[in-house]
Amino acid sequence: MEASDRPYARIVFNLPVDRAFDYAITPHLQPQMFVGQRVLAPFGSRKLIGYCVELLGETKIDKVKPLISVLDEVPLVSKKMLELTHWIAEYYCCSWGEALQASIPSSVRGRRRGNTITVVEPLLSSQNLQEQLPRIRKRSPKRARVLKMLDTWEGDAAVQELARPAMCTSSVIKGLQKKGLVRFVQKPAPFDPLSVVSTEREQPLTPTEEQTVALKTISDLVKAGNGGVALIHGVTGSGKTEVYLQTMSSVVKAGHQAIVLVPEISLTPQTVRRFRSRFDRVAVLHSHLTDAERYEQWRAIAEGKADVVVGARSAIFAPTPSLGLIVVDEEHENSFKQDKAPRYHARDVAVVRGMLEKAVVVLGSATPSLESYHNALTGKYHHTELTVRVESRPMPAVEIIDMAREMAEVKGFRYLSRQLENLMHKALDQNEQAILFLNRRGFSTFVTCSRCGFVMKCEHCDIPLTYHQHLDRAICHHCGYESSAEAKCPECATKTIRYYGMGTERIEDEVKRKFLDTPIVRMDSDAMRGRGAHERALSDFSAGKTRIMVGTQMIAKGLDFPNVTIVGVLGADMLLNLPDFRSGERAFQLLTQVSGRTGRGSKGGRVVIQSYVADHYSITCAAEHDYKSFAAQELEHRRQLRYPPYGRLLKFVIHGRNEKQVHRRSLDLAGSLRKVIQGREAQLMGPAPCPITKIRDRYRWQILIKAPQSRAVRTIVREISKEIARKGSTQVVVDVDPVMML
Repeated sequence: MEASDRPYARIVFNLPVDRAFDYAITPHLQPQMFVGQRVLAPFGSRKLIGYCVELLGETKIDKVKPLISVLDEVPLVSKKMLELTHWIAEYYCCSWGEALQASIPSSVRGRRRGNTITVVEPLLSSQNLQEQLPRIRKRSPKRARVLKMLDTWEGDAAVQELARPAMCTSSVIKGLQKKGLVRFVQKPAPFDPLSVVSTEREQPLTPTEEQTVALKTISDLVKAGNGGVALIHGVTGSGKTEVYLQTMSSVVKAGHQAIVLVPEISLTPQTVRRFRSRFDRVAVLHSHLTDAERYEQWRAIAEGKADVVVGARSAIFAPTPSLGLIVVDEEHENSFKQDKAPRYHARDVAVVRGMLEKAVVVLGSATPSLESYHNALTGKYHHTELTVRVESRPMPAVEIIDMAREMAEVKGFRYLSRQLENLMHKALDQNEQAILFLNRRGFSTFVTCSRCGFVMKCEHCDIPLTYHQHLDRAICHHCGYESSAEAKCPECATKTIRYYGMGTERIEDEVKRKFLDTPIVRMDSDAMRGRGAHERALSDFSAGKTRIMVGTQMIAKGLDFPNVTIVGVLGADMLLNLPDFRSGERAFQLLTQVSGRTGRGSKGGRVVIQSYVADHYSITCAAEHDYKSFAAQELEHRRQLRYPPYGRLLKFVIHGRNEKQVHRRSLDLAGSLRKVIQGREAQLMGPAPCPITKIRDRYRWQILIKAPQSRAVRTIVREISKEIARKGSTQVVVDVDPVMML
């Protein structure tokens, strides 16, 4: 709508301020002004970029400041996206401006149309680096780590790509530039390898009976034209992706677009290949794209040049002109929840976007979240099941190894049980492959002194350091702090430092010793460095160039390798030993998902789960592929305690650098909350220290509130908003529907 007869604009800013501001539109700006555009506006003594959410004929403000300029030629945000982001702001208790900011990639906001990237190049030779590394490490361990990684980096290293595996910020790399140790070079931006991948055309497969039922359920929703949600609960290997593909085909033929959300960047290559084998116009949105690539993909989607959009969490905001279908694959995954404001859950945003745009939403999983499963049981979602694998292949046989008994029998600790090791040897002898899953990075999970009990901890976080052998450093996975691995204990000065616990790096080392000359790949965030690292690792494993894969949860789902006949799950009990009411659900989900990586071909498969709590129902139900029994037990626990899905959770995290002030603010906030919920059907728990009481030098306390409905949660936040916004040295984070209690 033009602003010629509406001389005022309502603007929201990317600030934690829950209100909009009225501005005057000067005559020369009126022809350029539309709802959904960004503007430059005076804000106190500053000039801020804001979003126009409404054009007004009049305003109640006496003295209205004029806008300075309009930044966009055309609106970046559609009317439907304005509605969606307004809902996000209301539901997740953030500002509308914060929600809008999250919906548009920074490359689009910055209009980065250029086709270059900033590449980091070392100025020290390998020999000079080795000579200077001890001195550099003494002054700045992070800089030393960056230089060491850069020395062995394959291909061009963009700043952000180097910062991620080095566990540092871009400022550390910029510091190296100032010291004359590296230089920044502008180079042509490489194409997204997925955008030019050659994919053979694939014809739709003949659906099974169960797939036919699922397709009809979704097709009926699409034809009705009123949206709706369908949960596809299908065992691993049952052909959920084929259902997605055939549903999308009918949606695209009708002139609409589809969005596919996947939880892990490592799933994107295989997923994109599969979709490009059926569709010509597939766009990709994920964090490994350069700014220029992301801008071009976003623009192509907005201009209707893409029929299918594949991406991670933020792809839910893809600017599709005529959205007809949203697929959320592995809908149970926690990675769909944003960990900073706005703290939205992409699955739930997908459901709301589908409702607003009358698009059908398909949630798929072998292990649905208990919230989605409960919605299906109560009739809120349409529910279809795929209980049989494609070609009627059997589910893999699962064996649970009690590692306490194993230790007693072998009189010592083993990383791989005798049974798992024997099965791996047999599989490799038959030219088959194996996957080992352990959801912890590094070599040793803690370093301690066997004499005095000293534990090497992070100086900035209240957690033990993880030892990384390839770096010979003990590192904090929360803040990046690191320390040298001393031979002597700093407390008692004896040479009794020991390394305990296991991570993927230690398992890789163990496998190399036991399976000599067998090619191995490790897939975790430490090993997958540089552009295309995931794609290369998966491609090599698929081609049989590597025979054993060791990895974290990035290998637990969505990957299809018919030659994998053995899967080993190490340390299954680690998944259960967390102070979180969802730990049992997560354990079951991960165990089921990783077990599903085998038996997908004609050779069948076996799974070995190693645990010290072998009789826990999360483990036994996963071994029996029995989701319904697990869900029945877990839902009953949740019902008794009024945890989701039988209630809503609201988490307040109070954090600051002064421990006493954080404690006092927590007590004050809890007191105010008690007054607000008095007489209401809500329960307050806390305040109490967070399970991880300090991260990055900030002490953390938390308060939980259980309420029967989301409306009650929002009311509580509104009534306590002044207390939350109170300025000082401590801050309060509000998390609606939290998925992590740590």
